[in-house]
Amino acid sequence: MLAFPQIALAALAALPLTLSVLNPAAAPSVATITAPPAGTGVKNIVLVHGAFADGSSWAKVIPLLEAKGYHVTAVQNPLTSLADDVAATKRTIALQNGPVLLVGHSWGGSVITEAGNDAQVAGLVYVAAAAPEAGQTFVDMTQAAAPPLGANSFKPDAAGFLSLTHEGTLNDFAQDLPLAERELIYATQGPWASSAPTKDKISTPAWKTKPSWYIVASEDHMINPDLERMLAKRINATTLVLKSSHVPMLSQPAKVAAFISEAAEKVVVK
Repeated sequence: MLAFPQIALAALAALPLTLSVLNPAAAPSVATITAPPAGTGVKNIVLVHGAFADGSSWAKVIPLLEAKGYHVTAVQNPLTSLADDVAATKRTIALQNGPVLLVGHSWGGSVITEAGNDAQVAGLVYVAAAAPEAGQTFVDMTQAAAPPLGANSFKPDAAGFLSLTHEGTLNDFAQDLPLAERELIYATQGPWASSAPTKDKISTPAWKTKPSWYIVASEDHMINPDLERMLAKRINATTLVLKSSHVPMLSQPAKVAAFISEAAEKVVVK
């Protein structure tokens, strides 16, 4: 489960800690998608987790989708770089029998923005997720809005990896989950290479050519919900707003699964 941090780290001291509001005159172009011939949806759904997490962050959503007859696979990303995470995602895509709906949470949005160019991918679903432009890093993208409430929920280690603080996990990352679940997230989190959000840039955004869906988490403390709304509009996404923390797939799994299922039914396959 990743976040959209304004990371207050010595290692990232060169980055601006005060984010400027996007200048509408300089805003990147909105995606323009050419409608492909009519299709019948997809049965393969690949789920991409965000930072500080693994594939089990989708554990509440997977059985709901499988009950509807979908073949669901959760990627296990190393969180060491965008390139490494994209490679892991593309290996999973290659194992699917037929077209794929690619779903990403938080940092996983950056991953699907790049990996979604794979010819097997028919559509993209962003869940409180990054959707950078070409040439943007994760942090570059966050400069389109004010810092989120949980901007200081991260701490670095000596090797250059980031972890969630205990306070940040409980109060900002997953504040609408029961305490036991929040403690579990803190205890099982995976470190995220600090170079990934600050140095790794998107080459060609898949959302410019693939139909997209977006879940805005209106109570998100890790990504400014205003930024999420802006991203959803920019990528021309079918949008659902949930009153949720940064992890709607854990706090409102039924609604997230229903939205993903709707996208899988409606996506047209070339």
